[in-house]
Amino acid sequence: MPDRLTTIHEPHRGAATPSQTRPVAVIDIGSASIRMAIGEIVSDGSIRLLESLSQDVDLGHDTYTRGRIGQKTTEGCVLVLRSYRQLLQEYGITKAEQVRIVATSAVREATNRMSFLDRIYVATGMEIEVIDQAEVNRITYLGVQPMIETHPTLTDAQSIVTEVGGGSTKILLVQSGNVIYSNTYQLGSQRLRESLDGAPRGSLVELMRSEVRRTMDRVRSNVPWEAPAEVVALGGDIRFAAHRLFPHWSRDELACLKVDEIVALCDEILGLSVDDIVRRFQVSYPDASVLGPALLCYVELARTFDRKQLYVGNVNLRDGLLREMATEEVWSDDLAHQITRSALDLGRKYQFDLPHAQHVADLSRQLFDQLTDDHQLDPRFSILLHTAALLHEIGGFVSSRSLHKHSMYLIQQSDLFGLTRTDMLLVALVARYHRGATPKPTHLGYSKLDRDQRIAVTKLAALLRVATGLDASRSGHISEFTCHRNDGKLVIAIPGVDDLSIEQLALDRNGLLFQQIFGMSVLLRQAEQDGSNH
Repeated sequence: MPDRLTTIHEPHRGAATPSQTRPVAVIDIGSASIRMAIGEIVSDGSIRLLESLSQDVDLGHDTYTRGRIGQKTTEGCVLVLRSYRQLLQEYGITKAEQVRIVATSAVREATNRMSFLDRIYVATGMEIEVIDQAEVNRITYLGVQPMIETHPTLTDAQSIVTEVGGGSTKILLVQSGNVIYSNTYQLGSQRLRESLDGAPRGSLVELMRSEVRRTMDRVRSNVPWEAPAEVVALGGDIRFAAHRLFPHWSRDELACLKVDEIVALCDEILGLSVDDIVRRFQVSYPDASVLGPALLCYVELARTFDRKQLYVGNVNLRDGLLREMATEEVWSDDLAHQITRSALDLGRKYQFDLPHAQHVADLSRQLFDQLTDDHQLDPRFSILLHTAALLHEIGGFVSSRSLHKHSMYLIQQSDLFGLTRTDMLLVALVARYHRGATPKPTHLGYSKLDRDQRIAVTKLAALLRVATGLDASRSGHISEFTCHRNDGKLVIAIPGVDDLSIEQLALDRNGLLFQQIFGMSVLLRQAEQDGSNH
């Protein structure tokens, strides 16, 4: 198995780490290789990259041709990860919180995924997190975001960020720091190569081109872009092209490549055998087999968006993972903003009542913050509750009858940037339980959750029911309140409102879930004139 190792700062290995720095590592298990980046997080939050490693594996070949990971490939991964573990120990990286290990489509799509993960854990003690495409897109954006925001051409322009991987192609549309659109298409360099295995060599390139163009037609129609939109390309294959065309390209800068020059390089590579590519360009056999198909995807994507040039960034999934570890905040304020913006776009699509949705969402957040000691949920659940509150009535687009169930369906069938499929299920269930029946084990979706998730959904749904009750009149006249406990009741003191009868009636009718999960009924009271609740 070829071992491709790049040492960034060799003297750091085995050296004592200053107290103000924290050594960390991320491992990315992809379709053709397992890559590791070792770095240290400085006290100011910056990241110093120490070492990068990559070793070839056949995960993509197995999954994309047979649907499962073979035993030989599994044991090959074990050997790689054992060698990585030994190196981590040399750096003093021995605690689980210092390492994040993720796997993408080649593991995610394998029918024997669980047995593969179990074997890795038994053999190495390493726990692998299989991340879905939404999570990959979010982390990718986290890595490329600083580069886009500081580039004069891209700061305010629409930028189409793309990465062609072994199994799929990521597309993000970014403008002014906002992710307008994100999706992943089942078009990957290795998947494309494997799907056409056995095709006559004379027609192979045209078959590839036809397949890529079919996907790009879908991309062009799906992405809500406006000309001109700049293309920012990520990935090892396009970085290879950038280094070939600009030998002195700096990692810290975006390279600007002419599409015609990429076309010439792509045509040259597609005209060579894998052996010839290895000899001429000094790349590994796995890389040589997918280099041409990957560059073809980038070329066709640039043409799809009428670009004669594209930018190449020297960032990857591991950069985003390291940045996330440095901030120690997976659910940052920026991510919350992106999720909210996406939720509002979805709500508008289904013609929701914007003022009511935003008001209920604000009330929900206040309840979450004031009742922290009662619900004891991680802060990230505040974002899920806020999102569910924004979308709880979008089912009215289908019908007012069983509105809550329609809301659940529409949310589950949608994508919100930054939220995984599991997150979307939790949001959908919270919205579903904002009225109607309380959660039951037989309910679709709810039965799939583990106990912690079920409890979280019930708590969030109970809070949402209270929030909707507080705006039962849809007047928005309750905007602030203070919660306290008195004699087994949650007393919500509301200033400046004389008549609370409509809201109290709504809570009496819809407050059973809150009482069941928190052991308190809800009572509304007018706050004292001086703001005192006692």
